[in-house]
Amino acid sequence: MPPINVINARGEKEPFSEAKVYRSAKRAGASSKAAKEISGILKKEVHEGIRTQKIFARIKQLLRKESPGAAIKFNIKEGMRKLGPTGFPFEKYAGEILKALGYQVKINRFIPGRCVRSYEIDFIARKGNVVYLGECKYRKYFGDRVHSHDALANYARYLDICNGSYFKAKEYKGASIKTMLVTNTKFSGRTMDYSRCVGAELLGWNYPRNNGLEKLVEERKLYPVTILPGLKGYLKDIFVQERIMLAKDLLKIDVKNFSKKHKVSPKQIQNLVGQAEQLLN
Repeated sequence: MPPINVINARGEKEPFSEAKVYRSAKRAGASSKAAKEISGILKKEVHEGIRTQKIFARIKQLLRKESPGAAIKFNIKEGMRKLGPTGFPFEKYAGEILKALGYQVKINRFIPGRCVRSYEIDFIARKGNVVYLGECKYRKYFGDRVHSHDALANYARYLDICNGSYFKAKEYKGASIKTMLVTNTKFSGRTMDYSRCVGAELLGWNYPRNNGLEKLVEERKLYPVTILPGLKGYLKDIFVQERIMLAKDLLKIDVKNFSKKHKVSPKQIQNLVGQAEQLLN
């Protein structure tokens, strides 16, 4: 039989992959048996032209029967997307990831260059003598990519700053100054080629290969708080204000005091704490 074509997030046709469904379910925490059952069910249900979003929704529905925590974990890409609509929460989230990797991080800094008086930098991350000037590119839609013009602009800004006075300060003597571009989506091929050529580092979905953003998040359980299905929009703003960017941060709060301070139902906060526990366990 000819392969069944599905429509991906970019509106392109691609053949349905039972193996891809299996791997996705396994990565979310399903057992081998459950992942095989889910992929078998999807193989029977898919039809020509079905959108991958519908396939993901169905996988999540089936995962929920196996494990509520796995169903939440499967939602990682959507959770990162919900860090919008502005990019600022994503910048803070990226900062939390780098902190977990042992970096000292400063968010949103204005730094002079040689030619331009001031640049707004999303983050400066330092570990030992390695310092990264970071630029975050949040994308709202699943099919979006970070294109080469973003990489070109990022590297030009980095060069101008390096040629300026900022990193000539005593505290940076002997430091290796680098640049990093971080996104919640994928990079275009031209972006990857250019960045490899000039030595700029990239961190995004499945990049670097086998050590991308989603792998760092899963290995260290750095899930964004927006991955939790019970989170409402207005609560996200409160959490950003309180610097609660990770689901595991919810396990540290005093529910009663937090609810009273922000005039939110304790039951609602406790529900989110319960979901965070399911996810992390």
